[in-house]
Amino acid sequence: MPPDERPLPTFNALYAPDDGVIAARLLETAHLSAEQNQRIDRNATRLIDAIRANDDRLGGVEDMLREFALSTKEGLALMVLAEALLRVPDSRTADQFIEDKLGQGDFVHHEIKSSAFLVNASAWALGMSARVVQPGETPQGTIGQLVKRLGLPAVRAATRQAMRLMGSHFVLGETIEAALARADSAGALRYSFDMLGEGARTAADAERYFNSYSSAIDAIGRAADDRALPDRPGISVKLSALHPRFEPLSRRRVMRELVPRLIDLARRAKTYDLNFTVDAEEADRLELSLEVIAATFSDASLKGWDGFGLAIQAYQKRAEAVIDYIDELARALNRPVMVRLVKGAYWDTEIKRAQERGLDDYPVFTRKAMTDLNYIRCAQKLLGLRRRLFPQFATHNALTVATLLEKAGGHSGFEFQRLHGMGEALYAQLSQDHPKLSYRTYAPVGSHRDLLAYLVRRLLENGANSSFVAMAADEAIPLATLLRRPADILGAAGNARHPNIPLPRDLYRPQRQNSRGIEFGDRAALGGLLGAIAKESTPVAAAPLINGQTKSGKQRPILDPGDQGGSAGAAVPALHCAVATRGRQDPRRRAFGGSRGGGFLPLLRGGGSGAVRVWQSHARPHRRKQYAQAARARRIRCDLAMEFSAGDFYRPDHGGAHGRQYGDCQTRRADAIDRRGSGSSAACGRRS
Repeated sequence: MPPDERPLPTFNALYAPDDGVIAARLLETAHLSAEQNQRIDRNATRLIDAIRANDDRLGGVEDMLREFALSTKEGLALMVLAEALLRVPDSRTADQFIEDKLGQGDFVHHEIKSSAFLVNASAWALGMSARVVQPGETPQGTIGQLVKRLGLPAVRAATRQAMRLMGSHFVLGETIEAALARADSAGALRYSFDMLGEGARTAADAERYFNSYSSAIDAIGRAADDRALPDRPGISVKLSALHPRFEPLSRRRVMRELVPRLIDLARRAKTYDLNFTVDAEEADRLELSLEVIAATFSDASLKGWDGFGLAIQAYQKRAEAVIDYIDELARALNRPVMVRLVKGAYWDTEIKRAQERGLDDYPVFTRKAMTDLNYIRCAQKLLGLRRRLFPQFATHNALTVATLLEKAGGHSGFEFQRLHGMGEALYAQLSQDHPKLSYRTYAPVGSHRDLLAYLVRRLLENGANSSFVAMAADEAIPLATLLRRPADILGAAGNARHPNIPLPRDLYRPQRQNSRGIEFGDRAALGGLLGAIAKESTPVAAAPLINGQTKSGKQRPILDPGDQGGSAGAAVPALHCAVATRGRQDPRRRAFGGSRGGGFLPLLRGGGSGAVRVWQSHARPHRRKQYAQAARARRIRCDLAMEFSAGDFYRPDHGGAHGRQYGDCQTRRADAIDRRGSGSSAACGRRS
């Protein structure tokens, strides 16, 4: 059978396996020889020394994290301000926002420690702002009004400028043309351009992102020289930006609508022989992402192209299984695949989602050491598969870089990657020590408005106390701490879980257990749910019971709420039952259509003398549907096994408040019947 005609492999892996089981497996292969550890320490130390000796006058993210740690009020306030300030629509709201946020940090007394221009500019703007606008300040007197009037516009302008300055350092260009020009002047050989923006929420959003990707591919391709892959630029694409419903429950629609779009973009990239990488998504979208990737990658038009790739997140417990699946896919199609290995940037989101959904466990590791250990294991697996997979190791961790160099056994068949604006000192030293080593710069492209949300995510990712980036530039942290291996930090498999992060089901212990949910992104869990529903799919036949007897009548089909194409059964509405009328005609019949029709269908209670009469208006059939829809909002109970609508008591010739008042009156009468258990006229409260 030709390679392209083989059935594609199916990805099967536990959604959230036990951390201890994974840790035991990883720890078995984590230890190296004494000679290997010595070489790793020596290389990592040189890289750390380069980071600490760096005196970049503009300042990088390491300087920002050292100056305003995210564990301080100042750091948090700065990040909130950076993310949200440029989204503020008017000056007055911006002033109020600045005043509120500056009150959360002590910028007035903040002592500047960094000589970097970027950090100084930001600290100066925020410190000046705190001196001019104090929290809760109100203009009193002429001097106060003058300060308020003259100070705030200057404060707003200075703060905005500081945010733009910070943003410009981390974005390569606001347009792809500007980014390409800047990349050309920098002289870097390899770039992967990332078009900034959040996921599509509407079809118009998806169309705009698609056009942005298409234009960027054309621009990158025209600017590229004649070098061969992998020594060529590329582009990263997010699936959630190409479809507004990129979610597991919309699988059929996604496969029908998104796959052709992704194939179109991949064909464009193939035309220019670019690196085309599908970015990683959240854990609940992993199985759907792999299905979309497999359907796209297997398209016959992409045969003979070595640039297709995807990103894999090491903080996901299924990362190693994804590598095995991609290798199997590449082998089945006889095509190479580029694989970018990252540690992951949405850890807090993954934890929160699992807690909200009441899952049995987390799909990601709860300890940073487990992520680092798993990253090394996944990297080692990729290095062993270099015949079909081209590894791309994205990291700013000097210890991780040194460990991978030791395990690679050479400089060919893989590359390192860094974020633009981060890790310059580390990779400058790495290039000096290993001139033949290749690395690619992951470069965001877009406006500052889109950049700031991206920047905050990166700073949150790298600003945690356990992050290497946050610690490397801090000379107060001993070198031995930075060189400590993840396996040594864990010690044993029993320490794989974070002690302060309970399982989702135990989130509210000891008061109660969290409600248990179903993860629709887990094919096994969704299949189990659908199987349980199928076992309970016996058609339902419902009919009213009157005086203990089941009544027949015209049946109304009931659609399956989980599958509108199927039927859950049929029901006979109570008002369609042919019940013999008794007693005199109610004089209020005229209110429901008068002499032109209308009659009543009394629902008898145990053969008693009283009855609750339910009317339908036949005189105005064009309004009966309107009354019925309004009636469904209020249900009146009888002691018989049936329900009927209070809206059927509404008088069509008295709308508005009078009609509602009449319906409420009938509701109270029916409730009185339930309480007294009598069918007498007095219980109904009927007037003659």
